[in-house]
Amino acid sequence: MRSRALFTDFPGAKYNKKEHRWRFTEQNHSIIDFNHIKHEENLQDYQSQQFGIIAFDEATQFTERMYTYMTSRNRASVEGIQPVMLLASNPGHIGHNWMKRDFISIGDPEKPHEVEVQPGAYRTHMFIPAKLSDNFILEKRDPRYRRKLEGQSEKDRRRLLEGDWDIHEGQFFGEWRRHIHVVKEDELEMNDNWRRFISIDYGLDCAAVYWYAVDNFGLYYCYKGFEKSDLLISELAREILAHTNPIEKDSLVYVVAPPDFINRKERDTGKSGKQILRESGLTGMMIKEADTRRIEGWRVVKEMLKPIPDPLAAEDADDEDVRKVARMRFVDNQVPELIKNLPKLQQKDDDPNDVAENPHDITHGADSLRYFCMSRPTERSRPQAEVEYKKLKRKERRKPRSRVTNY
Repeated sequence: MRSRALFTDFPGAKYNKKEHRWRFTEQNHSIIDFNHIKHEENLQDYQSQQFGIIAFDEATQFTERMYTYMTSRNRASVEGIQPVMLLASNPGHIGHNWMKRDFISIGDPEKPHEVEVQPGAYRTHMFIPAKLSDNFILEKRDPRYRRKLEGQSEKDRRRLLEGDWDIHEGQFFGEWRRHIHVVKEDELEMNDNWRRFISIDYGLDCAAVYWYAVDNFGLYYCYKGFEKSDLLISELAREILAHTNPIEKDSLVYVVAPPDFINRKERDTGKSGKQILRESGLTGMMIKEADTRRIEGWRVVKEMLKPIPDPLAAEDADDEDVRKVARMRFVDNQVPELIKNLPKLQQKDDDPNDVAENPHDITHGADSLRYFCMSRPTERSRPQAEVEYKKLKRKERRKPRSRVTNY
């Protein structure tokens, strides 16, 4: 209907209702086709065809194969035409993950990025966010439309009104919001006195190790880490040492890891994981057994991710005006696997209080985070003056006492 309003009086434009096609006889006999791909088998209909411009409407309703195949049909058919593909969509549906991976999570919006879509094969992608507030014509024409979107369920409201790509059906951490849970490295001024922690989830398929710090307000930052496969325990110890600087080691409270990793004895050596870590250089570090309960653990992680008012906000600010933060935040570009995978975690089919264990490769970092969160009470790092005061008091308590006076 919109195309007829645009092209009916266009010179040389003719519309064929049966073919759903516009022809422009005075513009190089160019055409505009309205087509569909209902099933992947329909892709055969486009063999040997070529289109200078391809536009998907509601792109996340298409599978990745549908989109990928159509990129092979996108080529210059006329001299001077630059082939381009346009994808418009709301978050959600079957194509949510591939579209988020290749367009949303690639870097800053409204900037071109070279994305590796296959090993050694790159395409230039750009994400342009669109909010209801951008459509000022619609807002003026129908002021009540915004209220209709605000009246939807939380997930639909965040998808349709806020354009939030970090939410989808079955998502376990529905509270995840990038602007709340991710902090840029240059915005975080870490203090050398902040207490540090390390969490480990270990398996030969993947070892996930993350570093944390707690500030003076009791807010935690997961500020670096790595996930690597095929690491022996001795190799894991060396990796941890290589990633830990002297300041971190001095302020490290403990390393938390699952009991089966700490206590399990290797068949060849008869040594426990904890013993191998020690012999491989992790000395002077307290190694603590993790509480591995799943349901309770995920509940604590959710508490750590729950948005709360920023403790640095002005005390007289209204609740609506207070910027939201979370007790646990993640440093951008330093822990990319966690930032990418936490929003992907799904609810378990037979127990929505537990995280689905498949796809398994995205759960290692989350398990490591769960072990850490279960190990922490609500507390804060102490200012250096307080630390020194407590040391002095402890030293005084431990002075030799007189057997007569007890002083």
